[in-house]
Amino acid sequence: MPTYEYRCKECGKLFERFQRITEPPVDRCPYCEGEVERLISSGAGFLFKGKGFYITDHRSSEYKKKAEAEKSSTDPSAPKRAKKKEKKVST
Repeated sequence: MPTYEYRCKECGKLFERFQRITEPPVDRCPYCEGEVERLISSGAGFLFKGKGFYITDHRSSEYKKKAEAEKSSTDPSAPKRAKKKEKKVST
């Protein structure tokens, strides 16, 4: 449901109403009962929420591998691989 913006012709206050498209427009101001006009608004635009809306989402797999390697080499919290030393067992 869209949000409509209105302005009172008498008191000049602006207000919004969350209405269905099929509902009739508001004709009276909730503050002074004066006549109102519906305004043309810019709308909400795009709201990107959640995972997956990042600029790097469409990068090549080669780029992602290099970025991951760079991150793990510079990130102190990244787990470090310990080299195993082989013990010689005498028999």
